[in-house]
Amino acid sequence: MPLIDRLVSRWPAHVPVRPIAPQPWPAQEPTWRQARPAVIAAATRRAAARPSGNWFVLAASGDVRADVPLGAYVGPHEVVAWRDEDGGVVAGPGACPHLGAPLALGRVDRGVLRCRWHGLPVSGDGGPGWRPFPVHDDGVLVWVRLDGLGGEAPSPAPVVPARPTRGVAAVASVTGVCEPIDVVANRLDPWHGGWFHPYSFTRLRVVSAPEEDSAPERDRFVVDVTFRLGRRLGVPVRTEFTCPEPRTVCMRIIEGEGVGSVVETHATPRAPGRDGRARTSVIEAVIATSEREGFTAAMRAAVVVRPAMRWAAKRLWRDDMAYAERRYALRTGGC
Repeated sequence: MPLIDRLVSRWPAHVPVRPIAPQPWPAQEPTWRQARPAVIAAATRRAAARPSGNWFVLAASGDVRADVPLGAYVGPHEVVAWRDEDGGVVAGPGACPHLGAPLALGRVDRGVLRCRWHGLPVSGDGGPGWRPFPVHDDGVLVWVRLDGLGGEAPSPAPVVPARPTRGVAAVASVTGVCEPIDVVANRLDPWHGGWFHPYSFTRLRVVSAPEEDSAPERDRFVVDVTFRLGRRLGVPVRTEFTCPEPRTVCMRIIEGEGVGSVVETHATPRAPGRDGRARTSVIEAVIATSEREGFTAAMRAAVVVRPAMRWAAKRLWRDDMAYAERRYALRTGGC
């Protein structure tokens, strides 16, 4: 019996990290027969039809500060955001109503943002010709409601997936040439993980997938996968993928180490590029948790852990953005 097989057979069941035999990339079981385009397309259409209440993820909560305003585009709308004296988020149009100056270049003074060109003040109470947008800060992400862009019936708060009560959160962002629907379609194809991301995933098997006409309560993918911690070590888990709203895909660990941990992939449209083509930012929030005693120490070391979590998420999305961009190009004839 090979050494790796002997290790696996004798490995303690309570240890989450397990030895794995190296597997050449071409030796994986092909998944193209299971990854039926009609199933992925139907799941993507159902996600797009869910209500969002016109809420869009603007940025990581930690990126909105009290000393420096944050400027960003959501679709064609220029948005500026900052924190007031009580720590609450204020967001509104990014162009000064006076002469159009970028408010993101202004200065925050005791919770009031003053335009750098002529000193026009804006705050959570508004300002001359300026009114704030509805905002929601869930502690991990900041959302902004843009009724003109969403075009739906507005809701008082966004649809935020259930999260662990304690955990380490990190947010990463990558922007590419595509639309939000292309990002969602990428995440609703779990079959590509072991082939496209062999450095992170192995032993990936889609246990169940929704049918083309699945009911809402059955609209989820269940996936067994081993997260790699190197060439010969990994953590096997069972996960589920669901879409709580049209621009969000949530991956949740439901069995194995880290039960309850979630990866929220949010797709936020940005202003078109100079080439006139769409731009979308993937804003991905990873909230890791564990019932193990050592996790408390990991939470205390969050300042070190978060950069590693962000690096891993960006690495995956630099690859997956190519998938989303390719889908967009094929849809729009931009190849």
